[in-house]
Amino acid sequence: MVLRGYVPTSEETLQTLAALRLQSLNSDFSTHAPFPRLEELFPPHVLHARLPAPHHRTPVKCRGARLRAGLLAGGLWGQVLAKQRAERDQRLRGRLREEGASTMAAIVEKWKLLQGMGRPEAMAAYVALVREWPGFGSTLFDVDLRTSPVGAEPQRLWLGIGAKAVSLYKPGEPEPLDSFCYGRISSFGASDSSTFRLSVEDRDLLFETSQVDEIAQLLNMYLTSTGARRPARSLEPATSSSASDPTVLPQRLCPAARPWPQQPPVGSLPS
Repeated sequence: MVLRGYVPTSEETLQTLAALRLQSLNSDFSTHAPFPRLEELFPPHVLHARLPAPHHRTPVKCRGARLRAGLLAGGLWGQVLAKQRAERDQRLRGRLREEGASTMAAIVEKWKLLQGMGRPEAMAAYVALVREWPGFGSTLFDVDLRTSPVGAEPQRLWLGIGAKAVSLYKPGEPEPLDSFCYGRISSFGASDSSTFRLSVEDRDLLFETSQVDEIAQLLNMYLTSTGARRPARSLEPATSSSASDPTVLPQRLCPAARPWPQQPPVGSLPS
């Protein structure tokens, strides 16, 4: 989950986590140790975020209608644009390789500093860093929150379901935009196969998601285990094939507060 960007933290911490993972996998630094690819140690989206945003240039107007018509008729302008795109993509790939090499070098330097640390200690240090995020232990779902007025673009959020509360996060932000303890939830369930409704006191929140059933099941499990004073009324969830597919799991950041035998933690260090 770290690699997929579900731990909002600094690049420095992400590099330290990568070094701890290397220490856990390979023990002390050695030039002969098997070396994972960078994307197996460090979130790729962080490197892509360093690249300049693509900008669209307005085509230069050709002087004279005859020249413009001739370029369009002969397809020359299309060839020019294709060549420009190829050159731009090649520059971006080169820049990405440079950023990747720089990041890998920084990770290796941090790995060298861990000499003598045993595997259990490396794993404990890894988890301790991740635990610094207040949302540790939550199960995160990518959702689109429907907002008013009608027709407005939905807002992309993380829906975090934890042992004590349900929280809404802006992707990449460590602090929640809002958080609801289970006693405030009056009802929840599926409006349809791709829409999940959560009623919190006098508010109705509608989320577009492909994991309606998973969200409903997890909420129901937490409500049952916590014994909220005002148990929520669960709406009839929509059925989907993914709910019965043991390979389709919620995006669990870390192990939940209680063990879930049917849903093993995802993204943990190898045991």
